[in-house]
Amino acid sequence: MVQKKALILCGGWDGHEPKLISQRFTQFLESQGFQVSLAVSLDVLEDKAGLMALDLFIPVWTMGPELPKPYFEPLLEAIGSGVGLAGCHGGMCDAFRANVAWQFLTGGNWVAHPGCDGTPYEVNIKSSSNPLTEGIKDFQVVSEQYYLHVDPANEVLATTRFPTVPWYHNANGVVDVPVIWTRRWGHGRVYYNSLGHHNDVFDIPEAWELMKRGLLWAAEGKGIAVAQGLKADIFKSDKGMY
Repeated sequence: MVQKKALILCGGWDGHEPKLISQRFTQFLESQGFQVSLAVSLDVLEDKAGLMALDLFIPVWTMGPELPKPYFEPLLEAIGSGVGLAGCHGGMCDAFRANVAWQFLTGGNWVAHPGCDGTPYEVNIKSSSNPLTEGIKDFQVVSEQYYLHVDPANEVLATTRFPTVPWYHNANGVVDVPVIWTRRWGHGRVYYNSLGHHNDVFDIPEAWELMKRGLLWAAEGKGIAVAQGLKADIFKSDKGMY
């Protein structure tokens, strides 16, 4: 069996404990037989050949600078070819605030966390028959509750209900905001989980099980694309996209 390859991009804002999150993901993926590489510089994204050889790319990079085209476009093409993209919390959907194409790729972006850290809330499973959520019940979290702007094309697997604390958004009434979703980018699988403000959130069994399943699911797309001879060329266009 060919060993799957994963790349974790670790950096950005230290408050989200990128090193601890990266260590947790690395240990899990290695236990599943992955060859895992860790990068601490965006320069790794210029290596198109290296990106194309991956099965899974995991950004753990909250905020940081804008992601310019020489870094972003090779990644966009690699994921389109079948490389999986999976991540959590601000490490993925608050990674590059100025890059709207990144937000298009990931399926959403963070806009607020009313109450900040220490907010008690419930995660509600919305698709109990999906293999990514099967057997997992609703569960309680005390952490940041992410309010995200999301792509309607996402397949939402779990949500959380707002408002939980008083603020101006309460005037809009009750709304369910996605916590976990999947989507496709070309032949690539994209998985996002908004939990993970701190590493210990994944000490919650349900939270960690959902994250583990998502990492493995996203990584499966590359093998399927290769086995079926699927090429990303069918998705390419000479028109302006962003």
